[in-house]
Amino acid sequence: MKISFRKIITENDIKRIRQIALSTGFFRDDEIDVAAELVEEAYSKGQEQSGYFFLFSMMENNTTGFVCFGPTPCTIGTYDLYWIVVDNNYRGNGTGKILMQQTEKELTAREARKLYIETSSTDKYLPTREFYIKCGYTEEARLKDFYSQGDDKVIYSKVLIRN
Repeated sequence: MKISFRKIITENDIKRIRQIALSTGFFRDDEIDVAAELVEEAYSKGQEQSGYFFLFSMMENNTTGFVCFGPTPCTIGTYDLYWIVVDNNYRGNGTGKILMQQTEKELTAREARKLYIETSSTDKYLPTREFYIKCGYTEEARLKDFYSQGDDKVIYSKVLIRN
């Protein structure tokens, strides 16, 4: 199946983002609430005004995944990837990798120098960390016991534009 992309947020995306995040089994309810809040803010204020940019992957008019990214405050050309999530029904077919590549193209067009990603160190997130490494990201830092006791924050980065 062919994957296409959409940047425009629709009102339906608020509900769909919840469904996609829930389908993965990775996120707690409070984390899913944050994803929904970000898309609601971007929808109501506009992406430029909110600072939260969304890219949606589509297959046959169905939203299969999403990315949320934004400029890192007080930096020049540095961005954070807040979310990359693929509906569990579409995982394993390359959707995540293609979505990441498309995001990097969007960021390069915005003259982003570097993209940072954070994730959990728990075993549950091992496939996520392996995914980032396969996409060319390097572990930059590890903050011990950040999320909870025994759950470190792992920070990855990738240079998008070299000076």
